[in-house]
Amino acid sequence: MRVEFFGVPRVRAGVAETELQADSLGQLLATLAVQFPEFGQLLESDPQYSTFVANLNGDRFVSDPQTPLTEADCVLILSADAGG
Repeated sequence: MRVEFFGVPRVRAGVAETELQADSLGQLLATLAVQFPEFGQLLESDPQYSTFVANLNGDRFVSDPQTPLTEADCVLILSADAGG
């Protein structure tokens, strides 16, 4: 699947996008934390004050680690303060 980073997550990951496989949102985030350690530091922060949000296929925001993912999905990782 494609993962695109925006805002602070992009700065921390050091890339605009990457491709990888994961069966769930939790597995995806764990893999990203290993692949991009500075991005992983965002995951270690207090969840009550999350610094990023995840969007699935541009359709909906997701936060449940059990959210299933497929190869065809595109996950957008955005700064939590993004939006209007």
